[in-house]
Amino acid sequence: MSDNSFIPPKQMEVSSKTAREIFQEVMDNPTRKEFGFGDKAAIVNIDLQQAYTSGEFKTSYQTHPKQLDYINQVSDRARNLGFPVIWTHVAYMDNADDAGVWGTRTNTPDSLQNIKFTSKRAEFDHRLEIHKDIDAIILKKMPSAFFETNLQSLLTWHKVDTVIITGGSTSGCIRATAVDSLSRGYRTIVPIECVADKHESFHFANLTDLALKYADIKPVDSVLQWLANQPIE
Repeated sequence: MSDNSFIPPKQMEVSSKTAREIFQEVMDNPTRKEFGFGDKAAIVNIDLQQAYTSGEFKTSYQTHPKQLDYINQVSDRARNLGFPVIWTHVAYMDNADDAGVWGTRTNTPDSLQNIKFTSKRAEFDHRLEIHKDIDAIILKKMPSAFFETNLQSLLTWHKVDTVIITGGSTSGCIRATAVDSLSRGYRTIVPIECVADKHESFHFANLTDLALKYADIKPVDSVLQWLANQPIE
């Protein structure tokens, strides 16, 4: 007997709007309840190293010109509250075996697996205000800052319930970290001016998807204001 009750799924939407226009519509007319901030946040600043922040390298990119200034401000306010501030970076062995399959697609001087430990590309941007005596520095090998690192145990130790993510790229390591953050039960916040990507389509499309599913996408001023309102530990 045939089943005549089948109802086909809704067809995928198409649009002539740009990713930036769609993002702005979502921000202007939110349809999802925010996760909101919790009681204690960690700042996770992702891969703000010269390979991605210095125009000396083909792999660099910039979205908001004051990105690093804002990241310094957010990190400073969090640090003054006793909240953990974490900086991640990527670097690989000379033979790139620790890059795994991710390092097999290309092999040029600008390829991911050729960010070597002692190279300039692996260095943090010198404009960053990193307090190496109290800030945590995590070496990662894959997109998510959680993947095979001690980030989870660090957040657990600090009794963190909110993760504020900055850095790059929006469509890569920011997105991967945000999805893993939500999956681990953290309220996840991405300050708009504090993340960057190579192309606005990648950047805004991923911010839109994160806003609809995985994170609160907020202006940096609102993040700074929340931090300013928190009691010092």
